Amino acid sequence: MYFETHAHYTSKQFDEDRYKILELLAHSDIKYIVNIGSDLKSSIFGVELAKKYSFLYATVGYHPHDVSKMTKEDFIKIEELAKDEKVVAIGEIGLDFYYDFSPRDIQEYWFLEQLKLVRKTNLPVVIHCRDAYGKTFDILKDAKLTRTNGPGVIHCYSGSLENAKEYVKMGYYIGVGGVITYKNAKSLVEVVENIPLEFLLIETDAPYLSPVPNRGKRNDSFNLSFIVNQIARIKNVAPSEVAKVTTENAKRFYNIKD
Repeated sequence: MYFETHAHYTSKQFDEDRYKILELLAHSDIKYIVNIGSDLKSSIFGVELAKKYSFLYATVGYHPHDVSKMTKEDFIKIEELAKDEKVVAIGEIGLDFYYDFSPRDIQEYWFLEQLKLVRKTNLPVVIHCRDAYGKTFDILKDAKLTRTNGPGVIHCYSGSLENAKEYVKMGYYIGVGGVITYKNAKSLVEVVENIPLEFLLIETDAPYLSPVPNRGKRNDSFNLSFIVNQIARIKNVAPSEVAKVTTENAKRFYNIKD
């Protein structure tokens, strides 16, 4: 049984076969999926999808790429969406200094504003961080988010082992996706080797970052097995153990009971 903690089934890349894939997933060994919001439109659509499928949950929030278009009215609407029973986290939010699609000061402003919403709702947070490791860490350290089941997850982790250890000390989970199967993923392999399985979450980030052997193709949650198998090889445990523990982690983190 797998728990897909981070996918974007509201993406345009799924427009032609979205419902076909979700119907197939509904009868698969992937028992839970969290669809991640990246702006108001995808957050609204994500909640609608989550209401349609019992195994699907949603997050709401603005990705750093899109915050330059964000308004106070949008923020109010996100806050309202966060009250829905199928919404399990705020995100993905954070900083992206690699692409700089939004000005850095705007990114930081809306990151801090959305962290206020995290505190207000007591929901966990899904963090996006690319080439902004120091700033993201400092903001989260200063935020002092406290939550019994973990304040957040650093999605698609690409930082250092030292940084990962500091996040774990603060209670954060480390999100591991298809990149773990890439030949140039030495830093992430080191993180997976050294961070306890109890602090790892598995994700595909569908439709992006397909794992080997499907790298370059559109990603979907059926590829989780490749990620689990690679983690199992690195940690020298059975794939079933990785699947079991990461599912327990995710259910606890997202507060999903069944």
